[in-house]
Amino acid sequence: METVGGDAPLVFSEKNACPDCGLSFDELKPRSFSFNSPFGACPECGGLGSIYYFDEDLVVPDKTLPLRECIHPWRRAGHMAIMYYNEILARIARQYKVKLETPYEKLPASFRHKLMHGFDDDLVLPWRKEDKPFAGVLDSVKRMMENAESDERREKFEAYQSYRPCPACHGSRLKPESRAVTVAGKTIVEVMAMPVKDSLAFFKGIQARAVDDPDGLGKALEPVKDVLKEIVKRLGFLNDVGLDYLTLDRSSSSLSGGEMQRIRLASQIGSGLVGVLYVLDEPTIGLHPRDNEKLIAMLRELRDRGNTVVVVEHDAEMMRTADWIVDLGPGAGREGGRVMYQGPWDGLLKAGTLTADYLNGRKSIAAYAASEARPAGKRPAGNGKFLTISGCTEHNLKNITVRIPLGTFTVVTGVSGSGKSTLIDETLKRELMRRLYHAKAAPGKFRSLKGVENIDKVIEIDQSPIGRTPRSNPATYVGFFSDIRELFAKTEGAKARGYGPGRFSFNVKGGRCETCGGDGVRKLEMSFLPDVYVTCEQCGGRRFNKETLEVKYGGKSIAEVLDMTVAEAYDFFAKVPRLAAKLKTLVDVGLGYIGLGQSATTLSGGEAQRIKLATELSRRSTGRTLYLLDEPTTGLHFDDVAKLMRLLLKLREGGNTVVVIEHNVDVMKCADWIIDLGPGGGDAGGNLVCEGPPETIRRCKESLTGRFL
Repeated sequence: METVGGDAPLVFSEKNACPDCGLSFDELKPRSFSFNSPFGACPECGGLGSIYYFDEDLVVPDKTLPLRECIHPWRRAGHMAIMYYNEILARIARQYKVKLETPYEKLPASFRHKLMHGFDDDLVLPWRKEDKPFAGVLDSVKRMMENAESDERREKFEAYQSYRPCPACHGSRLKPESRAVTVAGKTIVEVMAMPVKDSLAFFKGIQARAVDDPDGLGKALEPVKDVLKEIVKRLGFLNDVGLDYLTLDRSSSSLSGGEMQRIRLASQIGSGLVGVLYVLDEPTIGLHPRDNEKLIAMLRELRDRGNTVVVVEHDAEMMRTADWIVDLGPGAGREGGRVMYQGPWDGLLKAGTLTADYLNGRKSIAAYAASEARPAGKRPAGNGKFLTISGCTEHNLKNITVRIPLGTFTVVTGVSGSGKSTLIDETLKRELMRRLYHAKAAPGKFRSLKGVENIDKVIEIDQSPIGRTPRSNPATYVGFFSDIRELFAKTEGAKARGYGPGRFSFNVKGGRCETCGGDGVRKLEMSFLPDVYVTCEQCGGRRFNKETLEVKYGGKSIAEVLDMTVAEAYDFFAKVPRLAAKLKTLVDVGLGYIGLGQSATTLSGGEAQRIKLATELSRRSTGRTLYLLDEPTTGLHFDDVAKLMRLLLKLREGGNTVVVIEHNVDVMKCADWIIDLGPGGGDAGGNLVCEGPPETIRRCKESLTGRFL
């Protein structure tokens, strides 16, 4: 097209092509902005946003070793390969005048870089037809993985890999042309990197500009005004459930269970359905008391639309706002299963149930927990030593320095998204695991960690299952099943038949039922449906064969013993001190109702966690152990929380250090030291608001936690 008075014609292309640089691209469609589509995904990383690479820190995990021994994958190769790589190292050492006995960390930095990434000079090796540069250790490990003959061997080399942002898309996961498109001056990458509250303000701003300028921007947005309205509405729902701090590009794998549940809740509210029964299980997981009000308001909105909302919950505030409460009990397991009360909140307070005792103040978690572990009102100061981590900057942490007094019970708290898990799980725990156990997971960014020499081991006690198959059970996990088998092997009936302890194991051939392999159940594969387990028709679920079940101890067969509850077994084996001591730890943690042989797949997360705690209590304490727990009160009743606190304080009384990420106010009252992060979530968090005993937190005006304490 030529313009009047113009110097040169203007060239336009219907094929989205530039006549000067030759760049062209396909017509832009919604799929062009999706990294799950090949039309929008970055061709370098395939839309993942990150690429795997061989990490020098993993290939050389111990940099204090001499050059001849420090390259880990070379030392794990076959005999001939080790000789080959030894000769290469020897030639490199001679050619570049370094000693094989020199520790890797003391070698010149330039030499270390070339050793890993390749030399420019030819490397003379006697068996080569021609001399050529050595491509580097990392390249050699890459070729070893590519030439691996089995998946198992290939997985071993994958252990030397880490991932980093894709150099082509810088982690955005989209093609360059998709990243170049802007709306109101922002690219889709910039919008996705915004927290929910900022992106909500951004799209509301576009709506406002469209109203103010109906002929210009308003006319341009006319075809998508309904889409824009839907975006604002859905972002508003996420904001209302307390997820205003989440960025839109946040990986779902990094979200907590509570965050995932609230995202699903927001999507249901946005659907606008009526006459639906919603069932929520512990929706307050991971929520600070400040955020409970927002969640309760959203549940009320669902109810007011004509839906029915059923919540399984132990939170007192949630109970207070409920229209109807059903209290089950009186105990757990075989001791429960009865309706103790049903009705409104006021009636529950007058009921004589265990739940009512804690709600109306007749019982207190803090008082119960302190009654045995320490006299009320006295707070231990620890051993005077600290574990100090400085300069933490991972994710939203703002260069904070945190002190954890050793020999105390410390609670890390703050609103959702304030940086608690980033500080404890991703930074502190990973660095301790790396130093004490040579773990390969890279910790978050920090400057220094002092005081590690004062602890000898780190134990994480989470709510993951103690086993994933029917043969896993509390007796095998805690370790007293071997004691029970030895008792049966010493009976007259076992000696007469020549049975040893292995005869009474359902994991070993001989005494177990071979039809079900000692599982007691048989698995039926249902092709496209989940597997179904049915009781074994041969042994009737007892796991053992007829001959083994004929041997009795105290009138009970091995199958009958495994059918006992922990409390029944404690009474039955009272005269066996070693066995009774281990069973007592399970009774003390409030698990007297579970069966000795109960399948691990039927245990809740809270039950699995308390079994792990009981196992730790049954071991001899070193007094220098660091225990880490994340939200241990999830799924626990007030009485269970009280028992949990007694256990944790008992670990502390042994000189150990217990660090807990928690929002439960009653747990905070039991703490010796509180680390409060915030004041908000996301970009508004990541600061150390205050630290110290609960009394100090209560006096801190900037602390939201202090207000609830």
